[in-house]
Amino acid sequence: QVQLVESGGGLVQAGGSLRLSCAASGRTFKDYRVGWFRQAPGKERDFVAGITWSGYRVFYADSVKGRFTIFRENAKNTLYLQLNRLEPGDTAVYYCAADPRPGDPSSRGSYDYWGQGTQVTVSS
Repeated sequence: QVQLVESGGGLVQAGGSLRLSCAASGRTFKDYRVGWFRQAPGKERDFVAGITWSGYRVFYADSVKGRFTIFRENAKNTLYLQLNRLEPGDTAVYYCAADPRPGDPSSRGSYDYWGQGTQVTVSS
């Protein structure tokens, strides 16, 4: 098993930036493909970005392409999400997720392990 803890959320003005971190413990982090999802109040948890075990392939939701960047540092057992040019519509709780098996990076159901989430609030 792997345990995931997100951090880095906060309140930021539109146009600003944040960097989210997801610290992993337990089994070897490099054995897991990982991703970020977000959930706004009253809405479903949606895919934001995903990255393969090696970090060579990344995937993004259309709504964040060109603004968000996902990357990982396996030596530090940490996943990151750099959020730039934030918009009020990005306000949500952001979750990191991990799974050791191959799967659709954009599918919630393909991840077995989840963190508790970190709140991102973007004011207009």
